[in-house]
Amino acid sequence: MSALRGEILADYKYKRVLLKLSGEALMGDAGYGIDPKVTDEIAKQVAEVSRDGVEVAVTVGGGNIFRGLAGSARGMDRAQADYIGMLATVMNALALQDAFEKHGIVTRVMSAIEMNQVSETYIRRRAIHHLEKGYVVIFAAGTGNPYFTTDTTAALRACEVGADVILKATKVDGVYDKDPVKHSDAVKFDTVSYLDVIAKDLRVMDTTATALAMDNNMPIIVFNLNVDGNIKRVLQGESVGTVVVGERA
Repeated sequence: MSALRGEILADYKYKRVLLKLSGEALMGDAGYGIDPKVTDEIAKQVAEVSRDGVEVAVTVGGGNIFRGLAGSARGMDRAQADYIGMLATVMNALALQDAFEKHGIVTRVMSAIEMNQVSETYIRRRAIHHLEKGYVVIFAAGTGNPYFTTDTTAALRACEVGADVILKATKVDGVYDKDPVKHSDAVKFDTVSYLDVIAKDLRVMDTTATALAMDNNMPIIVFNLNVDGNIKRVLQGESVGTVVVGERA
């Protein structure tokens, strides 16, 4: 790393990050599928921090294409439905890879399910090596197991690669005590504990993911992805969104 890049990186509070994107975030206003304008906007923000030296990993859901729980609710076998959902995350990962590389960022898609023609198979040490080289790594196909969400994948991969923080990108500006869309008196938390997230069902991430983050002291920051530059602001330690940690401040 050059001296100048090192000086720039010193402005960042978090040096290695796991960015969790929902599949729904990629569809924009279309209601289904992938909106190239959305992936391009995400790529611009990721490219900026990556060029500054921040090591970025990404986990993406597949709800814009297929959601396993929804398929199960309609009568499909749950495991089979979850595998279909995993394949949807691979499609999203490839779309993000295309957008990132158009911004000049070397990107590797690593899948928990082997599909060597389009991705690398996930190997922890290889993922860490890619991050150390400055590549953006996109984790696809969840954990490779049914019954686990991509939230859990995000917490697991963040712990495995030694991330400093999980960034949970959403359409709202943080965590509230109730749905701010439905309740005008909803109160936003600046900081909230893992236990409160679970006990009050605040829906930051699913219970398994939250418990895994709690057990490994992995902070989670929930923020609005749709505000330009928010990823950089969060990583530089600005007061953006809600921080989920061991104890409330």
